[in-house]
Amino acid sequence: MIALSCLLSFVLVVLAALHLMWALGRWFPLGDERALARAVLGARGVEAMPGAVACALVVVALIFAAAWVWLPVHPVTVLGLAVLTAVFLARGAAAYVAAWRRLVPEEPFATLDRRIYGPLCLGIGAGFLILTYGALT
Repeated sequence: MIALSCLLSFVLVVLAALHLMWALGRWFPLGDERALARAVLGARGVEAMPGAVACALVVVALIFAAAWVWLPVHPVTVLGLAVLTAVFLARGAAAYVAAWRRLVPEEPFATLDRRIYGPLCLGIGAGFLILTYGALT
């Protein structure tokens, strides 16, 4: 379970670092705000990235998720793991749902969502599911 916790924390911290760069106005990895918005947001007609506050809130949420796996086993901890499981599995599954695609149809987001973002979220959700199960047994 320690290796899985390390892996989950690492992935979530890397994702938090990306969002922090975006909060600071660094449009990594594409260098262009419009292109990045189309690649990571996918909303119809999107032209700009969300503001610094919105990106920073995602940073905070990802850091909390990364740290959550290291909390001692307690009913609240297990509940938090279950919530994180549900959030990441739902986001991952959304990548393959037609209603989601209608909400975020822009390319290259739609393709990246099916090939990278969705599977990544499903993997993170599966990791949290394993940790939740381990905490319950």
